[in-house]
Amino acid sequence: MNDRKWMEFAKEEWLLALSALGLLFTSLYLRRIPSYSTSDFEILYILFVLFVVTTGLQRHHVLARIALRLEQGHFIPAKLILATFFFSMVVTNDVALLSIVPLTLLLDIERKEWLIILEALAANAGSALSPFGNPQNLFIYWFYDMSFSEFVDTIAPFSAVFLVLLLAGALIINANGVPSKAPGKLKLSAPAYFYTGALFFFALAILHVLPLAVGGLAILYALLADRGSLRVDYPLLITFACFFGFTDNLQVLLEPVLAHPRHVFLLSAFLSQVISNVPAALLLADFTDHWRPLLWGVSVGGFGSLVGSLANLIAYRIYVRKERGRARQFTVRFHVVSYAAFFAGILLYFILERIG
Repeated sequence: MNDRKWMEFAKEEWLLALSALGLLFTSLYLRRIPSYSTSDFEILYILFVLFVVTTGLQRHHVLARIALRLEQGHFIPAKLILATFFFSMVVTNDVALLSIVPLTLLLDIERKEWLIILEALAANAGSALSPFGNPQNLFIYWFYDMSFSEFVDTIAPFSAVFLVLLLAGALIINANGVPSKAPGKLKLSAPAYFYTGALFFFALAILHVLPLAVGGLAILYALLADRGSLRVDYPLLITFACFFGFTDNLQVLLEPVLAHPRHVFLLSAFLSQVISNVPAALLLADFTDHWRPLLWGVSVGGFGSLVGSLANLIAYRIYVRKERGRARQFTVRFHVVSYAAFFAGILLYFILERIG
């Protein structure tokens, strides 16, 4: 790689660069090699399997075929918001946006930028409701060894309230239309059915119903018959590995536990605005036993800045590449709407805390 390519890589994968530097400097300062737990390796394995399966679902048109059915008729924005919300619960928020946003750009309707902003918020709100909806949820769910019902009961009010608000926003901008450049009918192949089944069975494994080893079948299938599905987000996996070591070093350096749940919530929410909600969850988990406010904090923290969630950056990149002349306008509108959602989420947390 020449210097220019290294600069481009560092700009695109800034989170990986920061986590690697943090791991390196803290290890040199402490003169120690960080320790990795069995749980750390399990989380990396789970993420890798999910990346392979969801890449397979994308490559073999499962999500695109479902999304294309939503493009016709009335209430298109509301249908796309619902699709993004529920897709995110199953295939992660970034994969949902990678499927829905390009289709939205193909529609012959007005105010598409507003709809894409709402889709980004819907991806964050929907993925919050599922332990495998996004990387930070999976980490918190596995790290704190909670039950599925505990997880859902804790975060359900957040997702439910924002689903209602987002649907109201979708109805306000509602417009009928038809795809202007929609692709032809997409047929499902054998790999599409395999990855659909693999996602179902691996979800049961994440919920402790089946052994995690069932995920190895998806990896083996991709290796033998569908190597394109192995082209996953390796930088994000390496980022996780670096952060596990970095936070282990920080634990040795800092040791204190965040005492009050409210402090955990606010710190995780505002820290997400600067370093994104995935590293915020990884960083704070070693310093607190208060997983409920941490889960709420990184969920609310997905709103706000473009950096708050990697899903926000995905929606932004897709839109700006298509509409290069409207980048500044989109950025301003995104932050106005997203920060309104961010502070509404903080208010909702304190309201529920008071009445609870």
